[in-house]
Order: sequence, then C-alpha cells, then structure tokens
Amino acid sequence: MTGISRREGLMIAAGMVLTACAGSGSSSATGATSGPAPTPAPSPTPSPTATAAGPSLNAIARTKGMRFGSAFAWSAAGADRGSFANPSYAALIEAECGLLVPENELKWQFVRPSATAFDFSRFDAMIDYADARKLAVRGHNLLWHQPKWMPTWEESYDFGPNPVTEAERLLTEHIRTVCLRYGTRIGSYDVVNEAVNPGDTSLYQTALSRALGGPEATLDLAFHSARTFAPHAQLVYNDYMSWEPGNANHRAGVLKLLEGFKTRGTPVDALGVQSHLITQGTNIAASVAAQQADWRHFLDQVVAMGYKLLITEFDVRDNNLPADIAVRDRAVADYTRAYLDVMFAYPQLSDVLVWGMCDRYSWIEGFEPRGDGAKRRPCPYDSDFDPKPMRTAFAEAFAAAPARS
Repeated sequence: MTGISRREGLMIAAGMVLTACAGSGSSSATGATSGPAPTPAPSPTPSPTATAAGPSLNAIARTKGMRFGSAFAWSAAGADRGSFANPSYAALIEAECGLLVPENELKWQFVRPSATAFDFSRFDAMIDYADARKLAVRGHNLLWHQPKWMPTWEESYDFGPNPVTEAERLLTEHIRTVCLRYGTRIGSYDVVNEAVNPGDTSLYQTALSRALGGPEATLDLAFHSARTFAPHAQLVYNDYMSWEPGNANHRAGVLKLLEGFKTRGTPVDALGVQSHLITQGTNIAASVAAQQADWRHFLDQVVAMGYKLLITEFDVRDNNLPADIAVRDRAVADYTRAYLDVMFAYPQLSDVLVWGMCDRYSWIEGFEPRGDGAKRRPCPYDSDFDPKPMRTAFAEAFAAAPARS
C-alpha cells in the first residue's frame, strides 16, 4: 500500500482509545480474569431514517446464505466515536448488521497490559451489547505477529533459561484465557494477523517467535491452541494483500504461508481478506480489467487448498479521484461493485465486514488525508449517517450473488 501503512494508522487510533480508556481496571493472569463491571449497554435506539425503508444489508446477504457486518469500538457514553455507546452509530449497526468485530479492543495491547494481567473491561461491554441484540461477534485478534504491534513488555520480556517453554506458556495462556472467557459467544477468530512481510515474502519475527525457535512454530502453536480452547470456532489467518498493482510479493508470501499450514497440519480454516481497497483513477473498468486476472488466480490457489474466504475489513481509499463528491462516490461505488462481484463468485465466501459503517469514524482520514483537502469517503454511509452509492453497490452485489448452499 502507498503512503502511511494501515498498521501505523491503526496504532494512532489505538493510542487515542487507550487515552480515552485510561484508568480502566485490569485483572491478574493468575487469578480471576474479570475486570470491573462493564459499561452498561445503551438502550436500543431508533434506526436512522435513511435505512428505515427497505431491507438491511444483512437481510439481503442472508437471502444468499451470507452475512454482513462491521467493525465497532468501545467508548464512554456520549463520545463521538464509532462505538456502541454512540446512539447514532449504534442505530446504524443495529439497522444494517448481523455481525460485529472489535476494531482494537481484543488485541494484545488492550487486553494484556502486562505479562501477569488481563483487562477485558472494554470488550466485555462490547460483547454484552452485541449479545443483547443477537448480533454475532468475531474475535480480532489472538496474535498480531509483528514486533511493533506486540506490547512493549513482550518485546523486552525475559524468557529465562528455558525460553521455548516460557514462550509456549505465555502464548498458550493468552489464547486459553481469551477463548475460555468468551466460549461460544465468539464463533470466528482472526487467530493470526498480518504475519507476512510484503517486502520479501518472509515472516516477521517477534521476541515471542525468537524464543520459540521461529515464526512457523509460533503461528502453528497459536492455531493449535485456538483449536484446543475454541473447538467450535472458525480459525482464520487475516492479512491485507490486495488486488491493486504492487501486491504480488505479498500475495506470494501469503500463499507460501498457507501452503506451509497445510503441509504441517496446522488447523487453519479460512483466509481473511481485509480488502482495504485503493482506487486507481476514474477509469474503473480499465483498472479492474488490469487487476482481476491476477487476483482470481490468487483466490483460486487459496480455495484449491481447501480454505474458506472472508472479507474482514472492507473500505475504499478514494485515491486519484476528483474532489467532486458525486463523481467520487460514483467511482468508489463502481469499484466496490466490481470487487464484490469477483469475491462473491466464490461460494467459499460467506461473511463480509466493513471496517466502519460511516465516514465520520473511518481510520483513513486521520492519518492519510487527501492532498486536495477533500474529506475521505471510504464507507457505505457519509459523516451525516446518510447512505452513499457504496451502500447501494453492496445491496446490489448481495442480491446478484449466487446462493450459498
């Protein structure tokens, strides 16, 4: 991807949330795992007028055996964030979604403040909210395997005289604690997130993987542990390789990793395709034509190995498009529809999640603004919670998709 990376953007967002959450309770890893009483879920809120007429995106998806959902966040009541505690945003996800995923609040940086403590207070409130509204929840994630996205304490941790044993204990304890705490309330986990270095197709190393003897052993242990402690759950490897030019190395590295999982008997069920798309200009047909053959070849190889597919983090960065909103929204919608038509042709794909429902709370604007000063428009709804042509593109793509058996 060009410009500031997704990881850098999400860490900025993470820091903002951590500041907002300062002072929340934690619990000992060796004792009780419950934190302070979770923030009460807000009362149901009315759906925005814009979504009142016609079926929801999830309802349309369900007619084809699919599901539609979104990322959401924690915040204190009244905060202007993409949170369940924000009545306007809650109304939007309740109106459109059947599936939710935490944007940051289940990552190590949030639930593992130290080697001996867990803090589940934020995510407890989020999953309670989802359960109360019968919204399914995905777990994101159990291991973000890059050194800069592991907690600082982990990268400087003393693994002692038997580092393999201690590293195995630390990773297994983390996955066991999370999976047993939430049980069948979480039906799908991004067990490992973004382990492939797109520069050279290698796997990133962390202090944990160095202690364990290598990244393959670390990732394998993560998946085997998740299978042991969440035997009901779909186990997913999640990454951001995409169909735009410049991603060939990244795709090759992901294929190599998936092949290794199969060879070693690692229990991986699906590939999470993040789908942070980047428009290539106003000639959508030409850019799609130039990209889709290589992309289909990649997906064909993934499903030939027996893996399912998910779209886990969809949004569109409106690069190389004019500032004019009508022109830009039309191009983004056309690009969205072309991508979804390719993806939906694969019956192995059933779950589709956007990385935020409305432009107001998208991660993109905060770290990669457009050079012309126009506000980014990467989501199905705009900053005023009104539907955009992208929302129509989703509805039409679901309606046209082949039914899943």
